[in-house]
Amino acid sequence: MDAVRLVGVTKGHPVGAIQAALEAGLTDLGENRVEEAEEKRAALGSVDAIWHFIGHVQGRKARRAVDVADLVHSVDSMKLAERMARVGEDRAAPVPVLIQVNTSGEGSKGGLEGEDVVEGIHRIAELPGLRVEGLMTMAPFVDDEIVLARTFAGLRSVLEQVRAVTGRVGAELSMGMTNDLEVAVREGSTMVRIGTALFGERETT
Repeated sequence: MDAVRLVGVTKGHPVGAIQAALEAGLTDLGENRVEEAEEKRAALGSVDAIWHFIGHVQGRKARRAVDVADLVHSVDSMKLAERMARVGEDRAAPVPVLIQVNTSGEGSKGGLEGEDVVEGIHRIAELPGLRVEGLMTMAPFVDDEIVLARTFAGLRSVLEQVRAVTGRVGAELSMGMTNDLEVAVREGSTMVRIGTALFGERETT
């Protein structure tokens, strides 16, 4: 089995804890608020790390999200994709992204969904200012492994369908968090987003 990339979700954790994790060998850091990501990147300086943005991106913050992240996991609509693509075109450097797909069917989850999801991904991948590295999904917060496996297998299936018709989408599957990472890895995840299992519970404010 290929190696699975571990993205340490540092939301709500102090810079000192992040620095300790980097010194222990963590290489990928994930944040889901633009402001917090900006503050932490500034505080840590030029550390040897890859920054992932994993939260919902408000359209008005698209440019800032691109500035702060090496990979944006959560492109969840054509409108957002077009905003980010314009940034990439302005800079003559395609923006690396993952397209978020709602394979759980939950109304609270963002992402492309429905019968036209493969076509939607294909249209986003055609935008010249983006480099689509793969797909991302979020599973329901449940213990039912059948439900979790169905959600993750659904994303893998979508990716297989997409890659059968276009070479413009990479093979990354960002799926799995602390509570469901084992199921996600079994279903083909290439990136797991882990916070609590690495850093403990977040500090309350």
